[in-house]
Amino acid sequence: MVNGASGIAVGMATNMPTHNLSEVIDGCCAYINNIKARMHDEFCPEITVEDLMEYIKAPDFPTGGTIYGYQGVKDAYETGRGRVIIRSNADIETDDNGRERIVITELPYGVVKNELVKAIAELANDKKIEGISDIQDHSKRDIRIVIDVKRDANAQVVLNKLYKFTALQSSFAVNSIALVKGRPMLLNLKQLIGYFIEHRMDVVTRRTKFELKKAEEKAHILQGLIIAVDNIDEVVRIIRASRTPADAQTNLEARFNLDNLQSKAIVDMRLSALTGLRIDELKQEYEEIEKLIAHLNELLASEEMRYDVINEELVEIKEKYGDERRTRIVKMATEFNPEDMYADDDMVITISHLGYIKRTPLADFRQQTRGGIGSKAGSARDQDFIEYVHQASMHSTMMFFTEMGRLYWLKVYELPEGNKQSKGRAIQNMINLQKGDKVRTCINVKGLNDQEYVENHYLIFITKNGLMKKTTLEAYSRPRANGIIALGLREGDELIGVTLTDGQSEMLVASYNGKVVRFNEGGVRPMGRSATGVKAITLEEDGQDRVIGTVCVEKNTDKTILVISENGFGKRTPLDDENGEPIYRITNRGGKGVKTIEITEKTGHLVGIEGVTDEDDLMLITKAGTAIRMDISTIRQTGRAAQGVKLIELQKRNDTLMSGCIVPKEEEENGDAALNGENDGNDGNDGNDGNDGNDGNDGNDGNGENNNETNE
Repeated sequence: MVNGASGIAVGMATNMPTHNLSEVIDGCCAYINNIKARMHDEFCPEITVEDLMEYIKAPDFPTGGTIYGYQGVKDAYETGRGRVIIRSNADIETDDNGRERIVITELPYGVVKNELVKAIAELANDKKIEGISDIQDHSKRDIRIVIDVKRDANAQVVLNKLYKFTALQSSFAVNSIALVKGRPMLLNLKQLIGYFIEHRMDVVTRRTKFELKKAEEKAHILQGLIIAVDNIDEVVRIIRASRTPADAQTNLEARFNLDNLQSKAIVDMRLSALTGLRIDELKQEYEEIEKLIAHLNELLASEEMRYDVINEELVEIKEKYGDERRTRIVKMATEFNPEDMYADDDMVITISHLGYIKRTPLADFRQQTRGGIGSKAGSARDQDFIEYVHQASMHSTMMFFTEMGRLYWLKVYELPEGNKQSKGRAIQNMINLQKGDKVRTCINVKGLNDQEYVENHYLIFITKNGLMKKTTLEAYSRPRANGIIALGLREGDELIGVTLTDGQSEMLVASYNGKVVRFNEGGVRPMGRSATGVKAITLEEDGQDRVIGTVCVEKNTDKTILVISENGFGKRTPLDDENGEPIYRITNRGGKGVKTIEITEKTGHLVGIEGVTDEDDLMLITKAGTAIRMDISTIRQTGRAAQGVKLIELQKRNDTLMSGCIVPKEEEENGDAALNGENDGNDGNDGNDGNDGNDGNDGNDGNGENNNETNE
């Protein structure tokens, strides 16, 4: 199973795919553990093929690729015969000129690269596949075939045709025939493993008997040597009195009741064996041989102990030679829950200004000290930069909200995976964005299929011009391929952010000019899906003020409010002081708010606001694509009017801080935290909390507010 097998003999063909060593050994160990469990519990059920498939998921080919559809794998494991579909791994990218291209990085098992490239070129020349302008083989050690797509063609359609007409999609006909006690048999997965374990049991038993025989022979000789050592004077006398070595052996056998092997060992013994140290070693060796004989006899008497030996030897092989799976598995949507194939790991999702998206494991972003220079979070094209960063787990549903107020859905595992330096994939190739629209924000939801959850949670929308709308999550719980209208927008307005709430929280809305208004969520009544909303904050009429974000906090929370400015400064401020008096005053929605940071030329304007605790990490992304991750507890708490401390040292001219998100605290310690040290030198006027002065009119909403909602 691990190496695969293919051949024809006596009119019967065998065709077994290769498998991942670690998975096969895990399956064997599970089979052994089930046998041992049934030894002690007669009611314990036998392990099934389905149980074993939890360990051995599918074939694993050395060339990688993707197993497309799971029914063929299931048939092969249950009956011994099945047809496994293998697809090459191909990504759709966009070059610097905005043209799409298909990049093939892995091929199905057994496909010859040169023949594949030639076949694709012929299909394109014969016009059997439309839309291909050029094909180039950039492969060196790794496969990289680049297929340029014409401007008027759809890359996904071209790729689907390539799967249909070329070896980019191939099939592997599994035929699991093996010799069992000299006879060919068609075997399912359980039988394959069962007969292998039976063979290993025979090997261990025969090996143990062989080792026992050798140990007993060794012990027998040692007994004779010990007798000779204990009677050394007489042994020497007998040997000296004998005319030949054969006579010496005969005389020793007669005197000490020895056999031929023992007497020969005594005669052949060197004089150095008579030293005190060698005599002690001889007796110690005999004791160890006796223990070994006892262990081997116990092993032969206990079938369960022999199963333990098989298990241990398999685990040793796995530790020495095991590796990660190379071939990915994509099950049909009608067959399975795709989440079963992905670990629910934490990911960081980044979206660039020009709409390139990717997911990167959160563990790739190592923690640094506040004031560090960060590390590259992604490569972007000229005039592009990382604009949004979000944290989610692989099983979450990502809800993408656009500037024009539309909503699209994708699972996190459906997003393209990349490292910190990769650019990602154009999001318009994944969701059907309207012309001129762009993703503005996204949130991740785990319980979208839980009816009770969606009925008791709300989405709160905030727009650039300060309007807010609240709608039940249930209204957005049925994904559609072409998206839906999430809210109505007035002319000149656009969606800024969306927050998931439980309906009992407090809202803080922050503006570009550094003001924050705080009010109870209950002040915003639930509305229809396409409603426009009501006023949340009154913005300054300076032509540049706008809403930059919101924070939803539970009542009596221990969270502090973190704000970050475009020049890399930030600070934390409690919602309430030690006496319970609000630092951020609770007002009616629609007020101007209070100052949350001192806006100066040094700090720049406000660009982000988050609710945080000491148990969080903060991740920041700059316009140039540099990311930094730091411990929230290293950012000290100050008053509302303070400038804050420097969170990241901007390295490039005209670089600015674009976005930040809260991620779980890094569990393991790492050396990266010492990079560049803390730069507390010029943190600004942290203590100038002073008097906030005229922080704005926190009173009535005024007469200018239009609270009418648009009918859905």
